[in-house]
Amino acid sequence: MNRVFVIILLAVSACVPLPCRAEPAIFFDRLFNYDDPLARRDEHGLFYQPPTLNRTDFDRRRDFRAMYYFQSGTSLISDPAYVGALQRDLRRLGYYCGEIDGNFSQDLSGAIARMQKNYSMTVTGTLTVSVRRALHLP
Repeated sequence: MNRVFVIILLAVSACVPLPCRAEPAIFFDRLFNYDDPLARRDEHGLFYQPPTLNRTDFDRRRDFRAMYYFQSGTSLISDPAYVGALQRDLRRLGYYCGEIDGNFSQDLSGAIARMQKNYSMTVTGTLTVSVRRALHLP
């Protein structure tokens, strides 16, 4: 039994790379994954904030996120902050190519329709609960 345990321990230790003293930075880069696209860092190791801000980033939002769950899609399309978040998420997925301005336009309706078609939803081109769930919006 002890021999089997020692053989398994040696096999596992041979497969797992151990950090060497000469290159600790490589070990920590692999461990913490500094190349994460969602947490980009600059050359100094600080988090990188993209220089572009949208006009809708400064619009008034609700104080409590759960309040958006109680509103219908027709009332949410009049909220510029919510429409800006919708445009941002559709652009991130590649469905929307227009300007992020907080206005519900025909381009945005077409982007929603393309997303609904690709996600096998009923294609209406309007903001529905299933679209909100697919984009992880309240």
